[in-house]
Amino acid sequence: MGERLALHGGPPVRGALLPYGRHLVDDDDVQAVVATLRDGLITTGPAVARFEQAFAEVVGARHAVAVSSGTAALHAAVFAAGVGPGDEAVTTPLTFVATSNAVLYQGGRPVFADIRPDTLTLDPAAAAAALTPRTRALMPVHFAGQACDVEAWERLARTHGLVLIQDAAHALGAEVNGRRVGPGAGLTVFSLHPVKHITTGEGGVVTTDDAALAERVRRFRNHGLASDAGTRDAHGRLWSEMVDLGYNYRLTDLQCALGRSQLGKLDRFLARREAIADRYLAALKDVPGVTLPQVVPDARHAWHIFPVLVEPQRLSADRATIYAALRAENVGVTLHYVPAYWHPYYAARGYARGLCPAAEDAAERLLTLPIFPGMTDQDVADVVHAVRKVAEHYQR
Repeated sequence: MGERLALHGGPPVRGALLPYGRHLVDDDDVQAVVATLRDGLITTGPAVARFEQAFAEVVGARHAVAVSSGTAALHAAVFAAGVGPGDEAVTTPLTFVATSNAVLYQGGRPVFADIRPDTLTLDPAAAAAALTPRTRALMPVHFAGQACDVEAWERLARTHGLVLIQDAAHALGAEVNGRRVGPGAGLTVFSLHPVKHITTGEGGVVTTDDAALAERVRRFRNHGLASDAGTRDAHGRLWSEMVDLGYNYRLTDLQCALGRSQLGKLDRFLARREAIADRYLAALKDVPGVTLPQVVPDARHAWHIFPVLVEPQRLSADRATIYAALRAENVGVTLHYVPAYWHPYYAARGYARGLCPAAEDAAERLLTLPIFPGMTDQDVADVVHAVRKVAEHYQR
């Protein structure tokens, strides 16, 4: 049966828990923030604009608008798309609840369509079948860092006159057919949470090639005001007109200074994530009862997370037991995600289980392995060791 599991009293693979994700901040990041502290403006100042310009250039979009969180970015994008009471937005259930919640914030109704079993991303055919006269927006998610077929989503949006909102919280730096996720006529949303590719502590960005949409997002993050304080003062105006019902979703200069410094390391961070993923794919390909993620041709996976599927028919333990066993080995596996409509809030509003069979099947078998740029080669080896140890113990 091999090594005795830590779950059963054996020695764990690691002496301390390895988290599934963690930020990496260097001295130059710290110095960038300190320099901003000494500049005199620490919120809604020039560092915000510099960060937005740099972010737009990195993803290849014409406009980037920084906001206070990835959730705020989703909310701003849904608002800018014109979703309101009675409108629908088609999205995936296999995502963090923030995606569909943003539709609810605007009084709309999320409509869940099923996923592709290979990439775990929203299936364009399933989304097309879910369209109604009330549909206003499409909201695919680039799950785990695997880019969706953006061209297919753009065609679907054009054909039906819909706004495309891409949730790219997992996918900064991802590419498909030689094109980075981020530009386009619709809106693309990124997260800057500490476990993401770069961080501002908390933060988010909305990108678009549409100047009018970008301006709607800018107003929305600043209480719906037609101009910010700097523009008002520059033109000698006494007050700013509120033209939309917006929120205080501004990101500070301190955070944007950190973000711009981090952005300069994105390629290095992505390369390290790719190297770890390649190691996992090679070292775990023959592990019984574990299915590894697929990477579609002509795409660059951003590897925000490394999700695997447990195959219960090949193991003598269920997913919960495998999870507990790996955690006992001090490998911080986690779950991304349960279907959004399984949460009690959605169930109370009439969303029933069984709605998206492929997403539900995946959700019952998913586990996320640690992957982040600060992992050492020994950390990676420990994860491989633990996965093999646990899977071989429970092999049928």
